[in-house]
Amino acid sequence: MMLAGGAALSYDEARTRKVAAEAEIAELELARIRGTLCLTDDVVKAWESVLHACRAKFLAMPSKLAANVAHETDISVIKDVIESQVREALAELANYQPSVDPVATGTVQAAEPDGGEPKPNKKMGRPRKVDKL
Repeated sequence: MMLAGGAALSYDEARTRKVAAEAEIAELELARIRGTLCLTDDVVKAWESVLHACRAKFLAMPSKLAANVAHETDISVIKDVIESQVREALAELANYQPSVDPVATGTVQAAEPDGGEPKPNKKMGRPRKVDKL
């Protein structure tokens, strides 16, 4: 086997690298199953959900505020009403929970029915030798 720099690897070195890579993959899969690893796609989906909620909340404000401030002539009262609505919207959004479910998106597998840890789909390690008949 040749490395990018042109250096040759012995069989033992190549095998060591392969086993180390497989162990790292298994650790990452375990972290994902345990919920301690976030995939980029899930983070992006969660942020998209948060930003859509913010957009909807702020786009609804003008029609909600128009009736409340239309009859006001005092700028400080108008400012206070608008500020109050902005703070209320921000407080609501601070408690917003994105609707991204890693189990539903396939990122994390559902727990086993007996309550045990979920089992990874991929078999780990080297395939077993089968005795010839």
